[in-house]
Amino acid sequence: MKKIVLTFGLISGVLISLMMMASIPFMDGSDKSMVIGYTTMVLSFLLVYFGIRSYRDNVARGSVSFGRAFSVGILITLISSACYVATWEVIYYKIKPDFMEVYAKRGVEKLKASGATEAQVQAKEKEMRRFQEMYKNPLINAAITFIEPFPVGLIMTLVSAGILRRRRREVLSPSLA
Repeated sequence: MKKIVLTFGLISGVLISLMMMASIPFMDGSDKSMVIGYTTMVLSFLLVYFGIRSYRDNVARGSVSFGRAFSVGILITLISSACYVATWEVIYYKIKPDFMEVYAKRGVEKLKASGATEAQVQAKEKEMRRFQEMYKNPLINAAITFIEPFPVGLIMTLVSAGILRRRRREVLSPSLA
């Protein structure tokens, strides 16, 4: 199980990291960047399905319980999500250190464009400043970043474990038939 989890987790992690690096020009907090980001997550987490299937077919001799399939899938998800976090930390601290300023500005502009009152805009600006301060802490930054891909991977794990679970069928001996 360890080899399959590491192999598929790292492939998924490299894939999600490469796609994140390729989408750097679109990282501005817009709806378009969110769609691109979550689409790349879904694509990379398809490896959860293939990892569980590989485990079922090659290690578990064709049958796997939902619980074991879930275990394999969630471990792949954790490895891939860790790669995502590591890549984001490099991008944030080395390549796009102004990301939070751009993100905050876009959030306030979006609120203004929706016709919000001045009090609502000021509250949003205050909230974004507080978020920017929190995001400077690498541990909080990593935790917030981790909760972006993890739910996507969790859903893929649940769906894949449900689809791929297969119980061993007892073969009746001729004397019992």
